[in-house]
Amino acid sequence: MRELVILSGKGGTGKTSLAAAFAHLAQGKVLCDLDVDAPDLHLIAEPAVQRSGPFLSGHVAVIDPDLCKGCGACEGLCAFGAIAKQESIFTIDASRCEGCKVCVNRCPEEAIDFQERLCGSWYESETRFGPMVHALLDPGQENSGKLVTLLKAKARERARQLGLDLILSDGAPGIGCPVISSLAQATLALLVTEPTPSGLHDLERVESLCRHFRTPTAVLINKADLNPDYLSAIRSLCRIQGMPLVGQLPHDPAVVEAMVRGEAVTEGPATPFGDEVRHVWGSILHLLDTP
Repeated sequence: MRELVILSGKGGTGKTSLAAAFAHLAQGKVLCDLDVDAPDLHLIAEPAVQRSGPFLSGHVAVIDPDLCKGCGACEGLCAFGAIAKQESIFTIDASRCEGCKVCVNRCPEEAIDFQERLCGSWYESETRFGPMVHALLDPGQENSGKLVTLLKAKARERARQLGLDLILSDGAPGIGCPVISSLAQATLALLVTEPTPSGLHDLERVESLCRHFRTPTAVLINKADLNPDYLSAIRSLCRIQGMPLVGQLPHDPAVVEAMVRGEAVTEGPATPFGDEVRHVWGSILHLLDTP
């Protein structure tokens, strides 16, 4: 099974807009939005949720009011200020609890339970582009890498059920845990960048990460006409690191116009930009099919 993971190293390069265009062009695929902290592929794909479930990760302490005697030992032990007295009993603020379990182990009445923490939700949906797996991590929650791993497993399961051979994943920006998790079993990482100082810097970082995990990479330069000097620097980096350059897309208002319509840039009226994206997709398919 082939998997294309679209990464950017930084936000604002147009990664998700291009992912939506590829979703429109690709055949026989499952979409997967791996940017669980701030997903936005659904804004264009408009998924209709078919199944959903909770994402449980880590633990949170919970005081049983029937067992609590109000001794206050837990409040003095909590280093995070999560425990406070309300009337005659103590309660724990789940948003401040770090799950260290000190209060659980030291409560003389054994009145504190250690429950799995609800951190978000995952979804299996249908879109006009095909099946989609996505999720939303609750604000302030951690373990986004674990949630990404869960989504990838569900996407592969869904693809096997439907007899599909391609997973198209829109990854998170940066090089953190969700990006690292998204590289597992990936056939190709497409690195979307732009010719700016931060674009070059963050491309170097995400390329180094992919090289560390031995994930094959290709580069797509978006807004390629912004700065010729940095365009040349990115092209040079591609030559040095042996990364195929699948295309250079100009800065084009057609992308924003498509977003306003709630469409991928390859939907709706034909544009030179959309035609170029189609050419880029053909180059990506060639790389995916090359052993």
